[in-house]
Amino acid sequence: MGDQDAGMQMVHLLRAITVELDLFGAAFAGEHGLHPTDLRALISLLDAHRAGITATPGWLGGQLGLNSASVTALIDRLESAGHIRRVRDTADRRRVLLVVEPSAMAMGQAFFGPLMTQMVASMRQFDAAELATVRRFLLAMNQVVTDGSFRNT
Repeated sequence: MGDQDAGMQMVHLLRAITVELDLFGAAFAGEHGLHPTDLRALISLLDAHRAGITATPGWLGGQLGLNSASVTALIDRLESAGHIRRVRDTADRRRVLLVVEPSAMAMGQAFFGPLMTQMVASMRQFDAAELATVRRFLLAMNQVVTDGSFRNT
């Protein structure tokens, strides 16, 4: 089997994982009355929290590719549902920060936690060098998708 065939097999495996994770996320969103964009926003805000990134409405709009009116409607929905809150920045009172509520974190952990635990356990069958290679591979694949230069061809 040639390199091209092996590469295409990897593409199909990535697509299969993506489909399954999308279905899992859709089940979570449906169970909790969330729009898919609401779920993406919560994930972005949780990732920002873990990375120490200050999340603002403008930042969130950039992450999701939404205009300010759409971001405002999204934040209003998430805030009304009790998943996030707006907080004034103490250093600049004109700036609004977005904070995920602990109840939303717990809700996500209850649903996604068992999957993440099982995924981490499954990774234990690989040694550190193999995981480093997989990490490099996934970062490279993510870069291809986020770069989007394939759209110009």
